Amino acid sequence: MNEFEEENIDRALATEESKKEKKRNKAFKKGVLTGILCTILILGAVVAGVAIYFARSLGSLGLEGFSLGKLKYITGLINYYYYEDPDSKALGEGVYKGVMEGLKDPYSVYYTKNEYEDMMIDTTGNYAGIGAVLSKNIETGQVTVISIYKGTPAEKAGLQAGDIIVSVDGHRGESEELDSFVRYIRGEEGTKIVLEYEREGKQDVVEITRAEVKVPSVEHEMLPGNIGYIAIADFSSNTKEQYDEAMKDLQAQGMKAVVFDLRYNGGGLVDSVVEILDEILPEGITVYMEDKNGKRTDYTSDGEHYLDMPIAVLTSKNTASAAEIFAGAIRDYEYGTLIGTKTYGKGIVQTTVPLSDGSAIKITIASYFTPSGECIHKKGIKPDVELEYEFMGGDDEEYSTSLDNQIQKACEILRDEMK
Repeated sequence: MNEFEEENIDRALATEESKKEKKRNKAFKKGVLTGILCTILILGAVVAGVAIYFARSLGSLGLEGFSLGKLKYITGLINYYYYEDPDSKALGEGVYKGVMEGLKDPYSVYYTKNEYEDMMIDTTGNYAGIGAVLSKNIETGQVTVISIYKGTPAEKAGLQAGDIIVSVDGHRGESEELDSFVRYIRGEEGTKIVLEYEREGKQDVVEITRAEVKVPSVEHEMLPGNIGYIAIADFSSNTKEQYDEAMKDLQAQGMKAVVFDLRYNGGGLVDSVVEILDEILPEGITVYMEDKNGKRTDYTSDGEHYLDMPIAVLTSKNTASAAEIFAGAIRDYEYGTLIGTKTYGKGIVQTTVPLSDGSAIKITIASYFTPSGECIHKKGIKPDVELEYEFMGGDDEEYSTSLDNQIQKACEILRDEMK
């Protein structure tokens, strides 16, 4: 992939959210595809040839303290002492992971083939499957439907949030890790799966035909006073298309101001966010990158289209990466009011390099700067109006934008600007 891309750190930012914050975020939750990181060891003669070749390559980098003899000696010890027969392929992959971990950069990583495929789904927002978001209970092993995307095969088949997925084509959910189990659900578009599920103690079986699924990253609604509300969950390759559809609908309803909600946006593709900023900001730089050699890459708005109305942007500690590019550009152009709490502070960018065997590496290649020249890495962006989130409803009330104090504050500010 030649595009710059940001690490989606929604998972890395996982914290104890309040009960009401969980309600707020439920529309954007995606199924967590868990993975098991391989140990950084290699085993015996099965992988010795690959290990030695790789070790020589490491030695050519001039790594201080690296010894091919030491690596061979450790290999022999593992081969002699280790109490089981490990997965030699997995251990071999651990060598590559170890090299990337040596950078001590959480955003520079090695992906196995399966991990890369999962990452690409998150990045593109598209896959062939049934459109159900799943979660696995660690204690019981049950796989449960968290939500169903609209218009997908899962919705047409009658699946609902709360259903327990018992099996798919005979593969039982409780017997598989979630990342392995979902591979039975995904597959070639137009093919069928037989899915057994449980609802309120009763089991049923349904046949579902896989189809292309576009993961929604944009939600919108019209708030009172002709104030549009657009919540962007991440910046994937299909976000711009969904953003355009939201804007078209809101403008047709007579939108006079807009709230952009980035509180739960952990980032995504740089190309995606700058495309959207091009539709909002006047002519000028929206963000720029600099690599270790000082080479600069500018991203700009051409000024042909811009949003001529009051704007508010909601931020939080979970607003990161590409979402901070959005917030930083709005702030530097003084084009809107930032409301909420300080953002995460990720001011570096990565590129992903696919490898010939289907694996890939993602590596940090540059720092990015807001239009004013600020690098917000490890600092974050402080909002214009600092306001902690508070749900204004009762314990038994469902989430509503009308009961969200930060959204209501944004509306109050926008109404004043519209006078």
